[in-house]
Amino acid sequence: MIPWPFPGRKVLVPICVTTLTLESVMRQNRNELLRAVRYALYMGTAAAVGLTAAPAFAQDSGDKGETLETIVVTGSRIRRVDLETSSPVFVIDKSAIEKTGKLTIGDLLQEAPSIAGAATNPGVNNGGGSGASTVSLRGLGSQRTLLLINGQRVFYNDVNSIPINMVERIEILKDGASAVYGSDAIGGVVNFITRRDFQGMEASFDYGISDRDDGERKGGSMTIGHSSDRGSLVVGITYNKQDAVSAADRDYSHPALYNYKGDIFGLGSGTIPNGRYVIPRTVAASFGLNCPGTAASVNVTRISGTPGTAGTDFRCYIGNGPGNDTYDYSPFNILRTPQERAGLFAAGNYRISDNVEAYIEAFTNKTRSNYQLAPLPLILGADSGAIISANSIYNPFGVNVASGGIRMSLDGNRIGRFQTDSQQFNTGLRGSFGDTWTWDAGISWARLTQDRQQTGYYFKPGLRDAVGPSFIDANGVARCGTPTAIIANCTPINLLGLENQTAAGRANIDNLRKLSITPSNHFYSNEKIARFNLTGEIVELPAGALSIAFGGEYRKDYQYFTPDFSSIITDPAIGTCQTSTDACASPSSGSLSVREFYAELFIPVLRDVFLAKSLNFTLGSRYSDYSAFGNSTNSKIGVEWRPIDDVLLRGTVAEVFRSPTISDLYGGVTPSADSYQDPCSGTGFQAGNPACAGLQPGFQQTTPQTSALFGSNDQLKPEQGKSFTWGVVYDPSWLEGFSTSVDVWRIYLTDTIGQLGTQTILNQCYQFGRYCNLFTRELTGVGDVNFVNNRTANVGRIDTSGVDMSFKYRLPETAWGNFRFSLDATYVSKYNAQKVQGDVSTQFNNAGSYVSSAQGGDGNYARWRGYASVNWNMGAFDASWRTRYIGPTRFGAQAVAGDGYTVVNPGGPADQAFRSGAVTYHNLQFGYNIEPIHTNLEVGVDNVFDKQPPQLWQYGFDSNTDARTYETVGRFYWARVGVKF
Repeated sequence: MIPWPFPGRKVLVPICVTTLTLESVMRQNRNELLRAVRYALYMGTAAAVGLTAAPAFAQDSGDKGETLETIVVTGSRIRRVDLETSSPVFVIDKSAIEKTGKLTIGDLLQEAPSIAGAATNPGVNNGGGSGASTVSLRGLGSQRTLLLINGQRVFYNDVNSIPINMVERIEILKDGASAVYGSDAIGGVVNFITRRDFQGMEASFDYGISDRDDGERKGGSMTIGHSSDRGSLVVGITYNKQDAVSAADRDYSHPALYNYKGDIFGLGSGTIPNGRYVIPRTVAASFGLNCPGTAASVNVTRISGTPGTAGTDFRCYIGNGPGNDTYDYSPFNILRTPQERAGLFAAGNYRISDNVEAYIEAFTNKTRSNYQLAPLPLILGADSGAIISANSIYNPFGVNVASGGIRMSLDGNRIGRFQTDSQQFNTGLRGSFGDTWTWDAGISWARLTQDRQQTGYYFKPGLRDAVGPSFIDANGVARCGTPTAIIANCTPINLLGLENQTAAGRANIDNLRKLSITPSNHFYSNEKIARFNLTGEIVELPAGALSIAFGGEYRKDYQYFTPDFSSIITDPAIGTCQTSTDACASPSSGSLSVREFYAELFIPVLRDVFLAKSLNFTLGSRYSDYSAFGNSTNSKIGVEWRPIDDVLLRGTVAEVFRSPTISDLYGGVTPSADSYQDPCSGTGFQAGNPACAGLQPGFQQTTPQTSALFGSNDQLKPEQGKSFTWGVVYDPSWLEGFSTSVDVWRIYLTDTIGQLGTQTILNQCYQFGRYCNLFTRELTGVGDVNFVNNRTANVGRIDTSGVDMSFKYRLPETAWGNFRFSLDATYVSKYNAQKVQGDVSTQFNNAGSYVSSAQGGDGNYARWRGYASVNWNMGAFDASWRTRYIGPTRFGAQAVAGDGYTVVNPGGPADQAFRSGAVTYHNLQFGYNIEPIHTNLEVGVDNVFDKQPPQLWQYGFDSNTDARTYETVGRFYWARVGVKF
């Protein structure tokens, strides 16, 4: 066991040493530094596997004649002896990463209790598929969580793109830090500290599979390093491959379910393989179809086995309730998107002189991945170009069929393929002068390219001609157009009778496939940074050294997006292009630059006096001048007060901000298929209500999705806000190995960048008559909402608060080995999001509830989340038991509370309001180190008890559940072999 480096004194801190300086920096005691680093790294391993706060150290009174090496802590740029600061930081070290069995960083980070909301991951199929994982600290979104590598910005926010074997440890700052790092550091900062000074070679091989024999996972990595007195070099490669898991292979994820006041039944899409066609009631009646209701139009569908060329080939469509005709799209979706990833990294440094060192860090990642959705829902109408003409030779109704839809199931699933390449390169010089001053000057370059292809679509102009007017010519050949205006190179298509059981049906399908296209697009972005940092001690005060850090940075980002000819939006007002709307996009390009200057001051006030073993203040400010909107200045103040050795009181008040991105400013427009619940459907219909304009009594919503348009806005300004954190750390000297901390936090943001959300727009129009101009209905058909304009603006405000708690205990060594226990938990007391700032009627209280992003919500905000572990080791053996807890949430219909804000209805199923219980996942790991051959064997089981995610029915959007929060695969077995040379 490594002894306490400073007898009689121990102080908690949730971080580890970040970087070592040059051998002769500040001419301080090297042996003491080595003792400190050994201790910090040991305790980072011993504290707990997973998300842990690592005990730190401070100088004992008996060591006052000695000095310690200074280090930099995440959340500050000032070099200090103390590791404990005014901001809470958690650490995941390399040993902890390996014991989880994870092959990607995203799978690990998204287990953190401080994560909430709707961050993406490879389990997200509809709306995902790129293989990316993002981090949403405090539930504020990945755009408000800053990622760093060794204190420098990470350009691409997919943490899976960072090769996992390059990471020495991960430091998570759970505090606003815009005064230190600039834009985006609102919910917190995740800093990846890379490996260095590694000598030798190591390799690992991984394999995993679910207990249902799917989701196979393979991976391997190799790291080679060399160190000398002049410098070091570390090079590593990593590879992993993940197979898909089909939604058809899990009971919870199919069929697509609907819960109506406690009555659960299958209800999918209103766009079905046999078609749903809207025709006048009088026409239907002429064929003997007396469909229910009183509306002027009715929905009919083709009877299976008929060609659809006569009115008697059709029957009334059943849109809801048990035995309905809706299409179950769920078996075609996937719960774990397939992906293949390879990465390479290199990090090195070379000592040019005793006081100057050159350094370089570079990494690259290539990812191939895809999503899979059910066959295309071809919506009849001008949007798709598919208006079945009354004069088509295949139309038995004698009227245009311009509403309804057909599921193109005979032409295969829609598959989106991604090829993503990212690179980042940081280099520079660093050194020291005088007794305490250090400097760093460097540049960074980064690039991201992503190509995407989508299958299962049709060329709209060709389809429009093929279902338009047609005739049989004198030779008995079907022709498009009219006898006086024949359309060349066109064959009429029967969309009323898509089947493959007859020769004519198969020929019809072949003609349709000739119109198939594969829309594609290309995205490119890069970033260039130049920076300079200087830090040192100004003067020695009675309580310690007055220290300062200051510097500047210039950053320029550029990006462009290019869709192919079929995907380019031709009408930005409604987002249409030459194929179906969900594949449409706008070409865009833009650049954004910023000049920044910062200063930070550390002021020691008291030391070793009554009720003040130490009292320190930290002041900081950062000025940012952006090319797009002007400047922003953000400052902070932090305090650390240690009244006695065992107790630290800390607090920070910081201004925070987020700059609009290039995509926010110049990203063009993008269509989306959004889920919604029509407030005018059924008993909600109100004559004279503007949301119900044009509808008839008895209106029933027939499809759960509508087309929405998202878009950029070059008039955006930054989000602004403040972050508050107050906490206490208790490390009792009478109970060695135990520590605990509690931090209370609050963050508020104004002028938040985003959209109102499809459901919010509809509800606001229905309840208050607002935003009614932002959506339209298909009034020539049933009356469903067919378009929502949801473009970006500075629209809202967010106010969130909560408590973080941490408990750690390392038992004294026993005859049965060493035991360590940890528990980290986060309680969200409030998360209020106003869609329109200052308008309480647009405020949604998210805490304790779930509303999917597809329904205009912000995701999952379970009040309680926790992560606990029990770790054991004895000799060559080790084991760990890790537990992840996600508290209960409410979901379902929304209601307006007494104060005017919106909540998930607090009632029960009769009010269309539901509650999902708490979910707990258990993971087990066992390891054995074969020392003579330098080999380590590990096996593990994730989700030991095969806990299935809660069914959220129509509110889950993706496979009846929330794939952004819950484990979707089930029990999973894995094994790893590691070899060191």
